[in-house]
Amino acid sequence: MTLPPQSVPRDVSADAAQAALQSAIRKAALRFVPLLTIAYLFNYLDRTSLGFAALTMNHELGLSPGQFGLAAGIFFLAYSTFEIPSNLMLYRFGARRWLARIMISWGLVSAANAFVVGPNSFYGVRLVLGLAEAGFFPGVTFFLAAWFPAQYRTRMLAWFLIGIPASALVGGPVCGMLLQMDGIWGLAGWQWLFILVSLPCIPLGFLTLYLLADNPESATWLTSEERDALRHTLASEVRERPHTSLLAALRDVRVQILAAIQFGFTLGSYGIGIWLPLILKEYHLSTLSIGWISAIPYLFASVGMIVWARYVDRTGHRVVNLAIACLLGAAGLVAPILSGSLTVALIGFSVALIGVSAARAVFWTVPTRFLTGVAAAGGLAFINSIGTVGGFVGPSMMGWLREFSGSYVIGLTAVAAIMLAATVASLSLKLVVSNE
Repeated sequence: MTLPPQSVPRDVSADAAQAALQSAIRKAALRFVPLLTIAYLFNYLDRTSLGFAALTMNHELGLSPGQFGLAAGIFFLAYSTFEIPSNLMLYRFGARRWLARIMISWGLVSAANAFVVGPNSFYGVRLVLGLAEAGFFPGVTFFLAAWFPAQYRTRMLAWFLIGIPASALVGGPVCGMLLQMDGIWGLAGWQWLFILVSLPCIPLGFLTLYLLADNPESATWLTSEERDALRHTLASEVRERPHTSLLAALRDVRVQILAAIQFGFTLGSYGIGIWLPLILKEYHLSTLSIGWISAIPYLFASVGMIVWARYVDRTGHRVVNLAIACLLGAAGLVAPILSGSLTVALIGFSVALIGVSAARAVFWTVPTRFLTGVAAAGGLAFINSIGTVGGFVGPSMMGWLREFSGSYVIGLTAVAAIMLAATVASLSLKLVVSNE
């Protein structure tokens, strides 16, 4: 969203204007980012919990690896299909209202996973959940770009995106313990798991209505000096061949390459994440042990993403760093593919998830350099919708290849190959995106 230019008043010195800008950034960051990060943590807990629920749910419901992978993937097909319409509605009704609607509806539908009785009902709930959640991530990206200047954007996105590895870092142990509730009030442990990680999203949605403001103009908690300084900085940003038309944005080769890159690292993220508990089960670990051990790679991923994002904000070179992160994601999978050692496999998964997490944080600062207004709302949603198809392909591919080959080696090899392709696509951005 591009704000109209407005000059900083003549009687305000450059130092005072900079101080007002810093104060506005600090207030906005403290008000928005923790809430959105916690919301994203619960958003991803739904996906983390799916892998843990499978440890007992698949047997109870009679789900084959292929059926489970298909159900996990159907969510992403629905999500990607409704992505652009959802973000256009966000642009129409405002981020505050639409993000709150998304959170409340996904909390209700996600909890309904607890009451599936077989593959068909499981497919149906995952389909509706994808429709409910569609637009959340690109909507937040659009919202943050409307509030934070480019030199702060990577860090703000990284703090928001830490919800992804943090969901597994916290979710692994929590999901492992919730599975121990088996039999309480006649519900299985996996049913309690879905219920208790989903319902907190509803109050978070109502809190979003209270705390968010669509733009600096509507933020009554900023002083007039802070609003003017922030508006002026955002309006004066230099954008490379900017688009304000949705159709022009969709035809842009930069947008198309970015969609392909996101497909690659999203496939890697979900191909690893959803199946990690079941992969660790191959090492004959208990359910509770899997919960704790699966958190280890995400601890390193969380720290690595924040450190890498600060480095990129300070030095630039976003495209090169994006390519290196994708390459790291592919290279990390070599260890679990070749080694039968749990320790070596965990090191490999840690390296891979550092790469995937850092790639995501760096990636989303690139399209906001040339997409504004409705083109940003629709263009970001288009990139995410194509990329999110990787969320369907990754889990589904892993399930089919596991069922076909009897091991996870071929599936992990395929994921690594696709991450390598994302690395090449990232480097190709140097041909069409300057100053990055």
